[in-house]
Amino acid sequence: MQTTLDCIPCLVRQSLDATRFVTEDNDVQQQIMKEVLGVASKMDFQQSPPAFAQLIHRRLREIIGDSDPYRKVKETFNRLALDLLPDIRHRITASAHPFELALKVAIAGNVIDFGVNANITVDGVRNAISAIIDSPIQGDIAQFQAAVGKAERILYLADNAGEIVFDRLLIEQLPLKSVTVAVRGNPILNDATIEDAECAGIDQLVKVIGNGSDAPGTILSDCSNEFLKHFREADLIISKGQGNFETLSRRPENIFFMMKVKCQVIASHTGCPLGTHLLLKSENHR
Repeated sequence: MQTTLDCIPCLVRQSLDATRFVTEDNDVQQQIMKEVLGVASKMDFQQSPPAFAQLIHRRLREIIGDSDPYRKVKETFNRLALDLLPDIRHRITASAHPFELALKVAIAGNVIDFGVNANITVDGVRNAISAIIDSPIQGDIAQFQAAVGKAERILYLADNAGEIVFDRLLIEQLPLKSVTVAVRGNPILNDATIEDAECAGIDQLVKVIGNGSDAPGTILSDCSNEFLKHFREADLIISKGQGNFETLSRRPENIFFMMKVKCQVIASHTGCPLGTHLLLKSENHR
């Protein structure tokens, strides 16, 4: 998915939110935002929005001297999700449709996204998870479940810390021997890394790999050979979050995108209103 003109104010706003989040030094904030505007003026609109965010956050980390400024936030939301996990798992086990409920919870967890909203609260996440239990999602669940049943190699692309704990509930519904979970290769925003997958206990269920990249999406040209091998060999890819959608929506692979629609560009692209909990099959798969 290419960057649009409407992406620019959003990307600048995200950069400002991130700058304020990681430092209170006004001089540093001004320096970073001047660089952000300079990068924006030279953007290649053929690239996806995560490619822009990757450049900005690399520079931000260099300036503040912290390789993972969102570490504490990730730890906080991992703990929150782990606290909620037993009760939600009980609800799924007791449900007449455990696969569907696990899917809903995994998508609801996509609300934990500091790239879109730097003011996420613990109560906000609790409310999002509670609300989804009795709410519909947009998408063909039966089609997705059938695809899972046919797949011999499933690659699950995780998105954010905290969210990855809720992903575990869906992963537990999949044929575990067929599943590999991929996370970011290096810290970016509050996206999940190997450390977060281990905190969620995902590594105790299935193979977990890093993708070799620090982009808040899946830019294949920036990913490791190990990841690319799994990507090519998978006959089903489950992709979480807008960043992965923005970087993979034109791919020909058999991909099911799972996300909350959080911006107007994605809403227009998918034809779904803001706030939609969405399960979407790749249009380009043959």
